[in-house]
Amino acid sequence: MFVPLHDENPLKSIRFQWVTILIIAINVVVYFFETARLDEVAIASFAIVPKELFDTSLLPVPVEQTGPRFPERLTLLTYMFFHGDILHLLGNMLFLWVFGDNVEDALGHIKFALFYLACGVAGGLVHAFVDPGSDIPLIGASGAVAGVIAAYLVLHPRVRVWVLALKAIPLRISAAFALGVWIAIQIVMVFLPQVGPVAWWAHIGGLAAGAILVVFLRRPGVPLFDKGLGAGA
Repeated sequence: MFVPLHDENPLKSIRFQWVTILIIAINVVVYFFETARLDEVAIASFAIVPKELFDTSLLPVPVEQTGPRFPERLTLLTYMFFHGDILHLLGNMLFLWVFGDNVEDALGHIKFALFYLACGVAGGLVHAFVDPGSDIPLIGASGAVAGVIAAYLVLHPRVRVWVLALKAIPLRISAAFALGVWIAIQIVMVFLPQVGPVAWWAHIGGLAAGAILVVFLRRPGVPLFDKGLGAGA
């Protein structure tokens, strides 16, 4: 598994990745708010609970629950701004920091914001459809970030990326290899016995949405798969 550090891919159409930075800032603020002010039951109010999402008769709500309760369909948006712990948050935001700017560059600010949210919604829906009877809350930006990863791979597979291999060894490799390995792991994991809290199907839903949407939402003239990029770039 690779931890991304930096990509050698300057912006071409925008001066700064305002939306990417804003999304990261919102996630960080929400995380500190949830850890300081909300208990687990209140956080679950913002999470996707498949059984509740597909059932008009909601699960019983404990009397001691504090905090707001959102309409279930709205959790398809709210869930992606909450995280289970600091490592969950940092992992998602690191991938978004490294790869989000170039996807924002290819789409433009407004379309990138809509793209990010759409990928998150797609990830949440796929997760819920796969296990509609689950009452386990789903939170995290992984589905949305997976969409960004897929879009980056469709746009820039030949760009060189600095990563940490095995969390310790710095390597300069192609985005196709680094992100291709990450995507392959997500696909393999959905076919293995599910152990632990990772919602692999949410990743798959985000990946599929990102790979499709970037083709239609990119700016006119933005090439796919680094078409026209010189050798050795």
